[in-house]
Amino acid sequence: MIPRHLSPYILKYSKEYPIVALVGPRQSGKTTLAKALFPNYKYVSLEALDTRQHAISDPRGFLNDHGPFIILDEVQRVPELFPYLQEFVDERQDPAQYILTGSSQFLLIENITQSLAGRIVTFKLFPLTYTELFQYEADADFESVFRTRHPDRQRVSQEQLYHIMWQGFYPRIHDKHLDSYKWYENYLLTYVERDVRSLLNIRNVRVFENFLMLCASQSAQLMNYTTLSNALGVSVPTIKEWISILETSGLIFTLPPYFTNFSKRLVKTPKFFFVDTGLLCHLLSIRSVEHLKTHPLLGSIFENFIISECFKRFCNFGEKPPLYFWRDQSASEIDLLIYNGKVGFPVEIKLSQSSHSDFKKSIEQWLSLKGNTAEQGLVVYCGEHSIHTHTAVPAIPWYVL
Repeated sequence: MIPRHLSPYILKYSKEYPIVALVGPRQSGKTTLAKALFPNYKYVSLEALDTRQHAISDPRGFLNDHGPFIILDEVQRVPELFPYLQEFVDERQDPAQYILTGSSQFLLIENITQSLAGRIVTFKLFPLTYTELFQYEADADFESVFRTRHPDRQRVSQEQLYHIMWQGFYPRIHDKHLDSYKWYENYLLTYVERDVRSLLNIRNVRVFENFLMLCASQSAQLMNYTTLSNALGVSVPTIKEWISILETSGLIFTLPPYFTNFSKRLVKTPKFFFVDTGLLCHLLSIRSVEHLKTHPLLGSIFENFIISECFKRFCNFGEKPPLYFWRDQSASEIDLLIYNGKVGFPVEIKLSQSSHSDFKKSIEQWLSLKGNTAEQGLVVYCGEHSIHTHTAVPAIPWYVL
């Protein structure tokens, strides 16, 4: 198993709560990680029909039969268990009595809100980060993400970068050395047929599949509900519901605009990004690395890759990523803004292998805004060398961050 950077935080808080929940998209490695972190726990999958029927028909008897210190996989399939879990953990005060995993975050969170508030700690596990895949050390702390540089890391060529983005980061692809394009094809089929059908009353699944592909074409752009609505022939409220389903099931995440008291009025529409670029490439029908190299959305795919890497690394602290973008009415824009609660750290993302002074103009403009106390920013690019490292806005190869 590839070590996961979320592991120490799960172990830390498992000593403080009677229930630990691990949620995230399908095939992100939740079951594997739960078994690795709690090797002495009994494992029960609620995907098995007979087991699930037992849990549904007699939840108290099911929990009594299996006892505490158990991993319950795909627990959202049996919501009848949650009130009884509350009762059982209240009777026994041991920490980490139950480890719950679930692919459908939205169902799991809904039941937690109703039954287990204050008794459960929840972690989100996404596909691998670049640093996990190449087994680099985890970020030292919250403040070091995309700020600490690692010049000793192995250089990544442009050819390797394209392959990394196209193949994506789902663990099974790398563990089993699978054909990634075929794997994503089956993954999407499972997602639409099992998760989407169980949650949405969709008469024509093909419309939802077209919606996924249209979302891929707008990744790293401002969210335009009306455009999607007109293209698919469904209402704007339906589009918003579908976007919410993609986000809560862990396929996409949104980046809100950054607000301060600056005098310029900012665009309020969020952007959205795919958590995994391999899935993004599949939805864009990019069948090979060679195809990716010449794709018109290559720049957006690279931006999605860098921002999703940052997003997942913050999630690996078990916390909400403090990520935004900034754009004013004159279309000056910063791709990524990391906000620590006091000041923002602006990041510009460029696919270019050469650094140009124009790359940092938006950052310099933002730093100079009245009332802004931030003093530093960063240009992330595809070159081999760190440039202007002693200035306020250096240019840094992406793979050393």
